[in-house]
Amino acid sequence: MQLAVLVLVIGIDPGSTATGLAAVTRRRGRVVLVGGAVIRTQTAAGVPARLHTIHAGIEAFLIEMQALLGEQADAVAIEQIFLHRSAESALRLGQARGVALLAAAQAGLTVVEYNAMTIKKTVAGHGRAEKAQVGLMVQRLLGLDQPLASDAADAAAIALTHISLGAHRARLAAHAAKQAQ
Repeated sequence: MQLAVLVLVIGIDPGSTATGLAAVTRRRGRVVLVGGAVIRTQTAAGVPARLHTIHAGIEAFLIEMQALLGEQADAVAIEQIFLHRSAESALRLGQARGVALLAAAQAGLTVVEYNAMTIKKTVAGHGRAEKAQVGLMVQRLLGLDQPLASDAADAAAIALTHISLGAHRARLAAHAAKQAQ
């Protein structure tokens, strides 16, 4: 059974050991979780093998969501890189983020980026919200009985941010176009 979808956003929370994925849609004025997953890599595996696992997992998720809904996602939303405690962890995150961007580009999807403070403020109400607060708000906003895995909840928060801010941007663009007439 295919769902009637107004907008479908894939959220990706990249990480070298765990990459969160979530597909969120807006239907009939409500946001709904279509699917969520966490791609886990083996820390003992080499970097190329881990990156391959992440890339293949994202590709499979994108294909699964398209098959489920009968249409391609409208966008992929991903968190921007922020400062890390070490250059090594920033490099690992950048590599995971790079394969996520590659998978989205290969699927022909538009990619939008949001910083962590914007995501937290949009979902939890303030930019310094704790991870648990964000997870709880994702659960409430999506009307879930059970919380998502932490990485999938982060990905859902990123997708929710795009749905929220994307609708706002569309209203602003429509208003500007109307004013220009």
